Amino acid sequence: MGDDFPTSVPAPFTLCVRDEVGSTNDEARGLAERGAEDGTVVLARRQTTGRGRRGAGWFADAADGLAFSVVLRPHESKALWPRLALAAGLAVAEAVGTRLPLVGIKWPNDVWLGGRKVAGVLVEAGGDFAVVGIGLNVNVAAFPAELAGIATSIRIELGARVDRGDVLTDLLWRFDLRRRQIDGDFNELLDGVRERCVLTGHEVTMATAGGPRQGRIEGLGPGGELLLRTAAGVARIIQADEVRLVGE
Repeated sequence: MGDDFPTSVPAPFTLCVRDEVGSTNDEARGLAERGAEDGTVVLARRQTTGRGRRGAGWFADAADGLAFSVVLRPHESKALWPRLALAAGLAVAEAVGTRLPLVGIKWPNDVWLGGRKVAGVLVEAGGDFAVVGIGLNVNVAAFPAELAGIATSIRIELGARVDRGDVLTDLLWRFDLRRRQIDGDFNELLDGVRERCVLTGHEVTMATAGGPRQGRIEGLGPGGELLLRTAAGVARIIQADEVRLVGE
């Protein structure tokens, strides 16, 4: 593993390092159920069964990426907790964006760099807590052939290694700010996401609970929902299993 593996996190977070876990979200959930405090960060040196939304797998190079989950006990209404995905995605995009241009957010849970995926976010709720999982490709030098065209890393785009501890510190600092904007300051959070939304203005296909949909994305609505224009008018998409740019 690289010698830049993080050994600390900024206040108000606390760090729990695990040498190996199946999923950092599962590990964080277990800690939360046993009373772990808000801001507990579970960081894995190796994650064997990381996953994205709907159980999709997540590739992570243990020596060169960041795989971690944060336990949160939000004071806001549980109906607002899905907005934590937007807060986390924006925090990741902003942290990566201090080092590189062209960092975008692919609603609802991916961060893109130069048109390829650099990070994924997975938010899962418990009874009185939420777990926010983040996988970020930091110093990965190469990907398996099946992912090389759709995944990237900070190192690949920058042409140099960066310190993972610095990246994590920057990301968590930004997330601490953005997570507090899911209620009263949501417009500020939403403006940041809108500025980086890579889907706006593009034709997309998506899988929803009501079946497949296709149309042009007009942006994000006031609640963070996706605005899809079709021949029948503008539909507000609150949840979609998969969103693809036409031709992607």
